[in-house]
Amino acid sequence: MTTYEAVIGLEVHAQLLTHTKLFCGCATSFGSPPNTHVCPVCLGLPGALPVLNQKAVDLAIRTALALGLTVHETSVFSRKNYLYPDLPKGYQISQYDLPLATSGSLSIELEGGEVRVVRIRRIHIEEDAGKNLHGHGGDSIVDLNRAGTPLIEIVSAPDLRSGAEAALYLKALRDVLIFLGVNDGNLEEGSFRCDANVSLRPRGSNSLGIRCEIKNVNSFRFVQKAIEYEVMRQEQILASRGTLRQETRGWNERDGRTFSMRSKEEAEDYRYFPDPDLPPLRIAPEVIEAARTALPELPAPKRERYRRSLGLTPYAAGVLTIHPRIASFFEETLALLGGDASKIANFIQTEVLAGTTLRGLDASFPVAPWQVAELLRLVDDGTISGKQAKEVYAALVGTNASPEHVVKARGLGVLRDEAALEALCRTILDANPKQVAAYRGGKTALLGFFVGAVMKETKGSASPTLVNAILTRLLTGLSRTAGQRHRP
Repeated sequence: MTTYEAVIGLEVHAQLLTHTKLFCGCATSFGSPPNTHVCPVCLGLPGALPVLNQKAVDLAIRTALALGLTVHETSVFSRKNYLYPDLPKGYQISQYDLPLATSGSLSIELEGGEVRVVRIRRIHIEEDAGKNLHGHGGDSIVDLNRAGTPLIEIVSAPDLRSGAEAALYLKALRDVLIFLGVNDGNLEEGSFRCDANVSLRPRGSNSLGIRCEIKNVNSFRFVQKAIEYEVMRQEQILASRGTLRQETRGWNERDGRTFSMRSKEEAEDYRYFPDPDLPPLRIAPEVIEAARTALPELPAPKRERYRRSLGLTPYAAGVLTIHPRIASFFEETLALLGGDASKIANFIQTEVLAGTTLRGLDASFPVAPWQVAELLRLVDDGTISGKQAKEVYAALVGTNASPEHVVKARGLGVLRDEAALEALCRTILDANPKQVAAYRGGKTALLGFFVGAVMKETKGSASPTLVNAILTRLLTGLSRTAGQRHRP
């Protein structure tokens, strides 16, 4: 353990799921040719006036309430002034001294089960900048398709103590945003990214050290690695009695290290002032309460409900809540079938999720919930065995076929011919005299060995209940017969 403690706060930029930009009607679609979604407003042309996107405000309010922040009835848009090629107006419209919401929190579960409450200081609405593209047709250009895209910035308190904790916080926050339908979670496309503020202080101290900000990291793994490297770098400087300086740093994925970009600006360097083209944003109390009432169930309480009310294991509850579409698939199947939730959860985990693809908010399933419900119903009523269910499922993948139709078409079904099964059971018992003797000697767990042998011979088609009954009867009968034969 070192003599220093890491102090980490994150500023998360999450793109809001709107079809148009924050202050104009240009599309927010990703991947279009450069400068094809622009207009006088996002180009920063003189005289162009911004008009606020109501949907963006609604999504921001939803996020703030879900994270326990106080949504203020009045907030103000400000101009954050700086000169950079991707900022055509020469300023970014953001919120500074009067943000949308303040004072919330998000709980994360650390290794070992410890719960850490991470305070969230503020959430404010702002527009994104454009993007510099290098090597585009041999030139460097500025693409303003992203300029004006609606963002919320979620600013945590410096309550995190390691890169691993920062990654856990980001994952938990991303899960919340996806379940809210606020953000698509596509880190690769830059719609969920963060800046990490890292400093060190002597263990036991409450003071804050010199802070370095690592800009625009868009991977959980890279955030963890960047913070771990930065902590190590700062420790080495302090250990050698060097001087840390407040600066903005970038993350070099190839070299696995942070690098200096510029000295860190303070708020006054941006010369914030209220935007004269945008009046204060006023939100009626009834709008806030309506948004609070409409909040969906979030991942953490959903996991707890799955454990307590449905009897799922913590692992199963965690898997089924990694994405809202997976949770919906499970709940729809459960509503159609009823019965044992654990059985449904296990089948979805082992079979359905093996062929499921997730990309941001989207999910693609190999089958539909009604097909899973009907398939498991055929197992429940004894029409097919569990092993046959796997064969039927494989035939259902990518189709709209009915499980019952597949069963009939393939001539599948549980073998219930008691005479045939008894003959097979006798053959297996005769072939395993040592195991029979051991069973008679008290090792009754060997019944599973005999059942498995019968199921193997019938390729899983025999009725397990019937096989158990026949074997138990035969083994008990053999024991009595053997005792009679050896009586003097």
